[in-house]
Amino acid sequence: MAEKHKWVVDTVHSSIDFSIKHMVIAKVKGTFLTFDASIEADPEDLTTADIEFNVEVASIDTRNKDRDNHLRSADFFDVEKFPKMQFKSSKIVKKSEGEYEVTGDLTIHGTTRPEMFLVTYEGQATDPGGNIKAGFSANGTINRSEYGLTWNAVLEAGGVMVGDQVKVSIEIEATRD
Repeated sequence: MAEKHKWVVDTVHSSIDFSIKHMVIAKVKGTFLTFDASIEADPEDLTTADIEFNVEVASIDTRNKDRDNHLRSADFFDVEKFPKMQFKSSKIVKKSEGEYEVTGDLTIHGTTRPEMFLVTYEGQATDPGGNIKAGFSANGTINRSEYGLTWNAVLEAGGVMVGDQVKVSIEIEATRD
């Protein structure tokens, strides 16, 4: 078994994105622009990895200033009171070669719940400067109302303005420290 190393996330080549149903008929996509992570892992065997993410909620960007400000308000994330989203892994199970189920505690809006993300190890490469890089993709779905994010509006034609299921997509490029 290879040894674990610390990895530094290259936020320029990484992203934390989401999508959610809007008015029952469409999806709104967004991203969080500011985040950091602490990763200690053997990329060839993530089952022993320690993974932590911290996301600055105020960095939300849905390409609409008014919507972003509403999402930052007390109706949704209440960034003044709850400025960070956090994830800390607790259990990692290998499903197949390079595929893992990563379970951990996700804290949003002051509520902590267990969540599971499917993680794919995308491989390693050495950059022109001799730095070892590794790539990872993660996907999952969370229920926003379970975190107290319950604001909504009923539509005249039926249904609600904002869906409850949030699809999360994470792309990470990290450099071995």
